[in-house]
Amino acid sequence: MIVERNALRYLVDALLYVFLCSVTVVGLLLGFVIPRGPGRKFFLGLHRHQWADIHLWLSVALLALLVLHLWLNWRWVTQISRRLFERRWRAALVLASLAWVLVLGLAWILVQL
Repeated sequence: MIVERNALRYLVDALLYVFLCSVTVVGLLLGFVIPRGPGRKFFLGLHRHQWADIHLWLSVALLALLVLHLWLNWRWVTQISRRLFERRWRAALVLASLAWVLVLGLAWILVQL
């Protein structure tokens, strides 16, 4: 059972790496290679909006893999949190879990400026 779980962890981590690199490359293409505005917006035969769709679905898959990764390693996360934060380990995990809300909120505010 341990070997199977470790193999699953390895597979999930390898896929996380592949999807993270893919999201990054497509994001860089959208940001710096494929032009915005009027004109020719194609790269490798795909329109800018198609690349954005690819970016979206790669991001969704990345998020799903991240949740699976955390689920597979939750025991380790809680043990390290207990060691680092002692009695406040639950509060530390809640704050770390909610930090993404702050990051997304700040990013949204910056985009609106």
